[in-house]
Amino acid sequence: MESCEKTPVTGREIIDMAGRKVTIPETIKSVFAGSLYGYTMLASLAPEMIAAAPMAPRNCDKRYLHPHLHNLPVIDKITEVEALARVKPAVVVVWADKEQPFHKKSEAVCDSLGIPFVYAIVGNLGDVEDFPAAYEFLGKLLGCEARAARLADYCRKTLTEVAAIADRIPERLKPGVYYAECEDGLATEFDDSLHAHLLKIMGDVNVHRGRMTEHKGLEAVTFEQIKTYNPDLIIAWSRTFVKNILIDPDWAQIRAVRDRRVYAIPNSPFNWFDRPPCFMRIIGLKWLAHLLYPNDYAVDLVRETQQFYALYLDKEISAEEATRIIAQEA
Repeated sequence: MESCEKTPVTGREIIDMAGRKVTIPETIKSVFAGSLYGYTMLASLAPEMIAAAPMAPRNCDKRYLHPHLHNLPVIDKITEVEALARVKPAVVVVWADKEQPFHKKSEAVCDSLGIPFVYAIVGNLGDVEDFPAAYEFLGKLLGCEARAARLADYCRKTLTEVAAIADRIPERLKPGVYYAECEDGLATEFDDSLHAHLLKIMGDVNVHRGRMTEHKGLEAVTFEQIKTYNPDLIIAWSRTFVKNILIDPDWAQIRAVRDRRVYAIPNSPFNWFDRPPCFMRIIGLKWLAHLLYPNDYAVDLVRETQQFYALYLDKEISAEEATRIIAQEA
C-alpha cells in the first residue's frame, strides 16, 4: 500500500471546532473533506485547494463550478486509505455533528498516513445556523479569512432576514408544506429531520410530524396520508413529478395542487434544500421564504440568485439563466 511519508508537520497551530490543538503547515495548498457536507462548503470557499471529491459533478453543473473541480479524483470517504495516500492532501477536514464530534476511524487513517486533520462541527451535519462559524474556521485554516467572512456575513444576514419574516406571521396563516421526495413523491421527512431543516426555520411548517429514526430519512407515506395533510404547498425533488401531479385528477384533490402551489426544488450545482444539506441552503431559504410568504417577502429572486452565484460560486449568470435555475430547467 502506498502511503505518505510520516515527516513531522511543522508550521502553525490552530484550535479546531472540537477544541483540539492541531499543528498544520504554515501554508496549506491542498485539502480533503471526506463527505459531501465538507466538500460542498470548500467548493464555495477555496475550490482550487480541494485534492479530491466524494463524487463527480454532473456535466450540467460543471459550468457553475470552478474548473479545478471538474475532473478531480473521486474518494468517497476518508477511510479509503490507499486513495487518500495517493492524493496526499496537506490537511483533512472531518465534518462532524455536535452530538458525535469524534470519528475514530477517520482519525486512525489520518494518523497512519501522517496527515493532520481538523474537525468542522455543524449541528445535524447541515444546520444553516452553524454555517457562518464553519466558514470562519475553514477560512482561518486555509488562509482565506476575508472571503470566509463575506460568505459567513451573507449567511447570517439571510438567517436574520427570513427568521424575522417567519416570526411575524401568525400561526394560523402559516402554510402547511409537504416535502415530496423520490420520483413518485411518496417519501418525505419528519419535522425534526435534518433533511427538512429549512421548513423548521421558516415557521415549523412541515405537515409530516414525528421523530426521525434513521439519518437517511426518506420516510414512506401513502397518498391517503397526503390527502389527509392537504398541504397548502408542495416542494419536490423532481420537476417531472411536479408536472405530472398538476394534471393528475387524483392529486387535484389536494389544496396545493388545486392552487398550483407545487414547485420543483432548484438543484444546480447542488440542491437548494437538501441532499446534500449544503451552502446552497442559504439561497434556498430566500427561495422558500418567497414561496411561503410572497406578500411579506417580495424580493426579486432572480436578482438574489445572480448575486448569490456571483458571491459563493464566483459565477456571473444572466437573469435568464437564473430564471432557468429557479425553475429547475438549467
